[in-house]
Amino acid sequence: QVQLVESGGGLVQPGGSLTLSCVASGRIFRTIAMGWYRQAPGKERELVATHNAGGNTNYADSVKGRFAISRDNAANTVYLQMNSLKPEDTAVYYCNAYIYSDYVTWNEYWGQGTQVTVSS
Repeated sequence: QVQLVESGGGLVQPGGSLTLSCVASGRIFRTIAMGWYRQAPGKERELVATHNAGGNTNYADSVKGRFAISRDNAANTVYLQMNSLKPEDTAVYYCNAYIYSDYVTWNEYWGQGTQVTVSS
């Protein structure tokens, strides 16, 4: 099994910055992709940013130019640097990963979520 543990959420004022971290541990043979999703109250979970094994990144239009995703493959860790935060960025942020546990078996995993609140 694989576990994803997020950290770094909290309360920040509009215009401020936060960095989220997510560490994957357990039976990991190879990580295909890691990313971040978020879910605000009353809304569906949405993609924020993804980072695949080839180094390609993808961002939601709403965060382009403000957020940056990065990975430390050796540490099985993905980061989300969030700058110029807005109240509408308030949500629970979830780490997501597609991981091979051996040569042929892969699964999708989710973290437990970390709350980000942007408010003055």
